[in-house]
Amino acid sequence: MLYEDVEKQSAVFFFCTLLFYLQKRVLFVYVNLHTYVRSDLMRAIPVCDAEGMVLCHDITEIVPGKVKGRAFKKGHIVKQTDIPRLLDLGKEHLYVWEVNENLLHENEAAIRIAKAVAGPGLILTEPVQGKVELRAEIAGLLKINTRALEEINDIDEVVLASIHSNQLISAGTVVAGCRVVPLVMNSEKIRDVEKVGQTCFPVVEIKPLRSLKIGVVTTGSEVYHGRIQDQFGPVIYRKVTSFGSRVLRQIIVDDSIEMIARAIQTLIQEGAEMIITTGGMSVDPDDVSPAGIRAAGGCVVTYGAPVLPGSMFMLAHIGKIPVLGLPGCVMYHKTTIFDLIAPRILAGEEITRKDIVHLAHGGLCTECDPCRYPNCSFGK
Repeated sequence: MLYEDVEKQSAVFFFCTLLFYLQKRVLFVYVNLHTYVRSDLMRAIPVCDAEGMVLCHDITEIVPGKVKGRAFKKGHIVKQTDIPRLLDLGKEHLYVWEVNENLLHENEAAIRIAKAVAGPGLILTEPVQGKVELRAEIAGLLKINTRALEEINDIDEVVLASIHSNQLISAGTVVAGCRVVPLVMNSEKIRDVEKVGQTCFPVVEIKPLRSLKIGVVTTGSEVYHGRIQDQFGPVIYRKVTSFGSRVLRQIIVDDSIEMIARAIQTLIQEGAEMIITTGGMSVDPDDVSPAGIRAAGGCVVTYGAPVLPGSMFMLAHIGKIPVLGLPGCVMYHKTTIFDLIAPRILAGEEITRKDIVHLAHGGLCTECDPCRYPNCSFGK
């Protein structure tokens, strides 16, 4: 019995000893592996040889009774003028990352990302804590290649974030920001970003709006015969002016296909570069603006849009001249499909039916009070 107890104790002791040994071996392998992984990035060098290298840690300055704080921040690139102060702080050696052709400091990486994606109408900020922002240099329409944006963000440790595309932007607005995740970045990944930027250039840009002469045709027997005052014209004048264009002339006509077509052709002959028709866009029998647009030679892109308000919208072309048939909602809703489409046309885009279909996701205006457009989901 005594022999069996001793045998059991010996077995337990042996097992514990083996477990302790294995734990030490695993820890040893981990520490050495970690040291190996970091050794290709971090090394200790004399301060006098550290110019151009990147600090791996904060350096603290302590003056008893006066100062205790950070003198140099982790990630700081050592300059020649820093060396005397570092020596005064008692630092004869530093742990640094050496930035070379294969490694980039986060600031340089962010600058290269920003330069790779920024197109016309943008300026770049100086890097702050590793981040570079893209700001609008001019007012205009923000355009972002979302496929390229996703492709760039699919590159490991690269960050490029933006606001939504296809919205009017004022000068000075921040439209995107970029950075990398680590303090020191593999330069091959940045070259991958630059390849996407070259293939899809520009990834981000601001398009200025053209100033066009716009002809307006207002339809409705009640307005034509003077029974009520036109309420649509002032709204169009105000919006057109806010876009930097001007109304060439407004012609008021009866609910007549022939009169609508003739008014459109008259305005084109007078030099109109865009036609807007108001009223007569519903499915009522006497609402004949769509037929009038077709009779004037309009090639219809779409009649109807997945946007509320604005579902009865029509877009057509007569030659190169865009013709917009606006439903009544434009008169009494602050923000409608007109605010989504007109700026894109004025920026020189040729809107397709597919562009209209894409508006469905985000095409519902929730009529917030107060209205926050364009800082909302409408049209995004």
